[in-house]
Amino acid sequence: MTEFWSVYVTVLTLGTLFALTWLLFATRKGQRSEQTEEKVGHAYDGIEEYDNPLPKWWFMLFVGTIIFALGYLVLYPGLGNWKGLLPGYQYLDTKEQTPFANGQTGWTGVHEWEKEMARSDARFGPIFAKFAAMPIEEVAKDPQALKMGGRLFASNCAVCHGSDAKGAFGFPNLTDSSWRWGGDANTIKATIMAGRVGVMPAWGEVLGEDGVKNVSAYVRHDLAGLPLPQDASFNLDAGKQAFNTTCVACHGANGKGNPLLGAPDLTTPTAFIYGTSLAQLQQTIRHGRKGQMPAQAEFQGNDRVHLLAAYVYSLSHGDEAKPAE
Repeated sequence: MTEFWSVYVTVLTLGTLFALTWLLFATRKGQRSEQTEEKVGHAYDGIEEYDNPLPKWWFMLFVGTIIFALGYLVLYPGLGNWKGLLPGYQYLDTKEQTPFANGQTGWTGVHEWEKEMARSDARFGPIFAKFAAMPIEEVAKDPQALKMGGRLFASNCAVCHGSDAKGAFGFPNLTDSSWRWGGDANTIKATIMAGRVGVMPAWGEVLGEDGVKNVSAYVRHDLAGLPLPQDASFNLDAGKQAFNTTCVACHGANGKGNPLLGAPDLTTPTAFIYGTSLAQLQQTIRHGRKGQMPAQAEFQGNDRVHLLAAYVYSLSHGDEAKPAE
């Protein structure tokens, strides 16, 4: 923050506090100290205002808030470039992560967060490390690991995939067998660590409107095995021909998809995360789709992602990942 803005914020903050203090005491002058039945003439909805002073407890509470605000601004950064009198934190040992005051001013919320994270790592780090040294398939059978992985999922993944991990519009179901990039343990971990970017090109201008309708009908009926409206006419042969010309590069000749590209299996209706209706399929083919799974390596680290991967793996592998009795 530049010197000008530092002074501006300081003057504005302190000026507001001093103005409130002056207003509080100025309005006390001339007020009677005793209670009275005299009214000031204000009335609304049958309620009349008496000319009585503010209760003393209310006045003292207001004074207390101002004193608290001044004390807070002395201890914590809140006046421009002022760092506050509370000390910052360093760590004596990167392994033990022991915090201590270094005698320098500079308390910040970031320092406090780092201190709490250090305490958490010191307490839970060995547990995470123990599970990280185990194969994901084995971790997925440990009840304690699944509880920890479930909490990590709820905090970081449920916003997109749902608290039950069954997905939502545009977000895949993690409890079934349909996987875009592969559902084995190591691939799941790689997906969480590095993230994924899936792109379905827009084919509307290439295929034309009739082509879009025919391809969507072919995908829905011939590949996914879903019925078509009886009152609609489509050229399924033309749709198949267009599919073999434009779509096989990613989805394959039989529509089974390609995990290397993240292309879904079009013979499995549960793989259609944007819907299976003709209108939804036409929208996907006409305008394309783009989705991104954010990478978690930087935020969670290897050990936590290992637990997350084990939890997600357990969701779709049923008895295979059932915790040991």
